[in-house]
Amino acid sequence: MNAVASQVSSVSGLPSAEEQDRALRDASPSEVIAAALKAVGREKLALVSSFGTESATLLKVMADVDPAIPVVFLDTGWLFEETLAYRDTLIATLGLKDVRSIKPLEETLSREDPDRDLWFSDPDACCRIRKVEPLARALKPFSAWLNGRKRFQGNARADIPVVEDDGARLKFNPFANVSREEIEAIFVRAKLPRHPLAASGFLSVGCMPCTSRTAAGEDERAGRWRGRAKTECGIHTMKIS
Repeated sequence: MNAVASQVSSVSGLPSAEEQDRALRDASPSEVIAAALKAVGREKLALVSSFGTESATLLKVMADVDPAIPVVFLDTGWLFEETLAYRDTLIATLGLKDVRSIKPLEETLSREDPDRDLWFSDPDACCRIRKVEPLARALKPFSAWLNGRKRFQGNARADIPVVEDDGARLKFNPFANVSREEIEAIFVRAKLPRHPLAASGFLSVGCMPCTSRTAAGEDERAGRWRGRAKTECGIHTMKIS
């Protein structure tokens, strides 16, 4: 274990999120993942991935540390077919050993979105039943989780720490400090496959009804919930209990 990761103790004496954030503030993504793994163990650590346009990079770094870390994928029922195919491609390419595709509960969809138009009438409610609630259910066995947010994405992500308190568990942001150039370098160095929609102008890919192409000069997440004040689905702005 490297020197940075060794600063984080085992789960029996786990430091606070603030202490771990200070210890890992300048750590590389692989060091952050290794530290999270040392802190809580593989059975209590999950990586949450959208298998979006930049997801391959974090999954690659994780796989180099331990490809058996559980990966949680939220299959909302509104994803592009290209995203589902990309998930399968990355599982095979990176040798991921434990990818769990989580879906919203059918009874919840039948009760709250019987006509499948909630994405239009109340997108926050749609994200809650298709993303936030399924993720809360999926994360119950875990003590910590990893995600791919980056400060350069702006808005609510501009000041994210490397480690934060997420209610019932710790939340590690291994890519908090990385730049766009570093993301691209990982793609090139590892010869990672690109999301099938990236070449068509989709710089950030979420659910089909709420994702559009990004024009030149726009923020990379400008195509998400276009025309609305909404910029996040909720899984990163609410405490996951």
